Amino acid sequence: MKPVPFQDPLAFGETRAGAVQVRPADARAIHISGFARETRDFYATPSWVTEALLKHVTFRGKLWEPCCGDGAMSSVLAAHGLDVVSSDIADRGFGRPGVDFLACTEVPEGCRGIVTNPPYGDTGTPAGQEKSSVAMLKFLRHAMRLTESVQGQLALLVRLQWIAGRHASEMLSSGPFAATIVLNRRIQWFQMGADTKTAQHHHAWVVLDWGARPGVPVLLFA
Repeated sequence: MKPVPFQDPLAFGETRAGAVQVRPADARAIHISGFARETRDFYATPSWVTEALLKHVTFRGKLWEPCCGDGAMSSVLAAHGLDVVSSDIADRGFGRPGVDFLACTEVPEGCRGIVTNPPYGDTGTPAGQEKSSVAMLKFLRHAMRLTESVQGQLALLVRLQWIAGRHASEMLSSGPFAATIVLNRRIQWFQMGADTKTAQHHHAWVVLDWGARPGVPVLLFA
C-alpha cells in the first residue's frame, strides 16, 4: 500500500476512552538480538512502559499515536480515559494504515499531543546504526514542529543513551523540554523461549510541552 499524507483526520482510527479494539502483543525489539528484524521495525510496546509515562504526565486533550502498530500503546492510553487517534504507515489491523507521519503537515483535528515509540530503523550493522540515529533526529524535528503548531505536548520513547548525543540534546533543548522519565527496568521487547537474549538498552520518555510555563526540565524515574 502506498503511504499517504494525513489529509482526512475524521477517517483515522479513533480509540475512545475505555474502548479496546485488539489485545496488543507484549514485545518490541530494538537491539541487535541475532534475529531478523520485523518489517518496518514493528514490535509492540509492553503496557508497563506506557503506564510509566502516565504516572508522571497529565495530557490535556486528544492524542495522536502515529506509529500505532497493533494498538499496544493506544489501548493503554484509552484505558486511562484518553481519546486517541491511531495511525501507522503499515496495516497492523488497528487504526488507519498507509499514513506516513513524516509526510503529515498537521496533527489530526482536535489533537493536542503526540505519544509514540518511533521506529529505530535497521540497527543490525554499523551503517544501519548510523542511519537509525539520523532517522530519529528527523522524526523528533517533525514531531516538535507539529506539536508546536497546536501548543501541545510530545512524548517519545527513546534509548537513554540517545538523549546524550550532541545533536539530540541540542534539538531537545531548543524546545520546551519538560522532562526525562527514565525506566528503571530494561524493556524485554520479545520472547523467544530459551533463545531470548537479555535486553541491552535502557530507555526513557522525553517530554516536551509547549503549553507549560517555562522552567528547568525534570529528571524522573519509573
